[in-house]
Amino acid sequence: MTEHSKSSALRNTDGVSESEITNVNSISNIKKKRKLKPTTDALISQILEGNITALSRAITLVESSNVKHLQQANTIIQGCLKQANKSVRIGITGVPGVGKSTFIEAFGMHLTSVGKKVAVLAVDPSSSLSKGSILGDKTRMEDLVKNEKAFIRPSPSGTSLGGVARKTRETIILCEAAGFDTIIIETVGVGQSETAVHSMVDFFLLLKLAGAGDELQGIKRGIIEMADAIAINKADGENLKAAKLAKVEFNRALHLYPQKASEWQPKVSLCSALKQEGISDIWELISTYIKHTKANGYFEKNRKEQSKFWLLQTIEERLKSDFFNQPEIKEELQKQLQLIDEGKTTPFVAAEYLLQL
Repeated sequence: MTEHSKSSALRNTDGVSESEITNVNSISNIKKKRKLKPTTDALISQILEGNITALSRAITLVESSNVKHLQQANTIIQGCLKQANKSVRIGITGVPGVGKSTFIEAFGMHLTSVGKKVAVLAVDPSSSLSKGSILGDKTRMEDLVKNEKAFIRPSPSGTSLGGVARKTRETIILCEAAGFDTIIIETVGVGQSETAVHSMVDFFLLLKLAGAGDELQGIKRGIIEMADAIAINKADGENLKAAKLAKVEFNRALHLYPQKASEWQPKVSLCSALKQEGISDIWELISTYIKHTKANGYFEKNRKEQSKFWLLQTIEERLKSDFFNQPEIKEELQKQLQLIDEGKTTPFVAAEYLLQL
């Protein structure tokens, strides 16, 4: 090796390489971009243009417990209201194992194939023990999540079902403003979450399994009363005969219930989400219901009643939150809980004392 080549090699290794400089610059640019968050007005205009990133940002603000985020979220919702209320809202419930996610994916794919834009929202009461959430919908709906005409958003609730329901209702408004004309709201939990979802949708679909026995499925009479239609899923192969028998039984049972305010007689339908059979029939059934309720005025009346209900719910949530977040109440609550443990007071006396404060 010549002296020249040695010195050249030394000169080449001296200093910082161009690639290192480029990497440092690119990291710096990424950090700058992260800091440049869009303004409230920019988010509103982007949502109205159908920008999914802006929609996701706004929903995150709605779900936040930060006061500043809440104020910004309220401004965004107000800015989106004019473009909202132009969708069909469908609630879907059923016990775990009934195939809700498979059904919603098949249903969503069918809707997008006929030109609809679909948003799937999950009312997901988090575990009261671990505070964790199920949030499995995105992993289970592999095809729908890739579909450009679909948007899937699971929402963790913490311990408050009322909280997640409020956030879901506000998310509906944002999704409608972004151009989604069909909103599917799935209940992940059972029990109270059905009532919450029923109070924010136009059509309530109950998914059932054949041969499981109503009492074994844990579905209460009240939930059947809420349903505008029952879809018996997994009606294929060896299950088909049992599904047809279940259809007859449910049709008989539904005729025993008093007439709904919508003047609609709930229907029972068979489907196989896995084989994508009977899905289009369910959409036709929902479309018939929407035409029927719009013609007799129930559709609009129901939405107005729901808005009044959510006004009262929001006031209750806010009063509850404000009460428990007061420093004096937090301190006194612990003292009263201790007194209850020691048997020195009763829950009712303690409650009265705290409310007087």
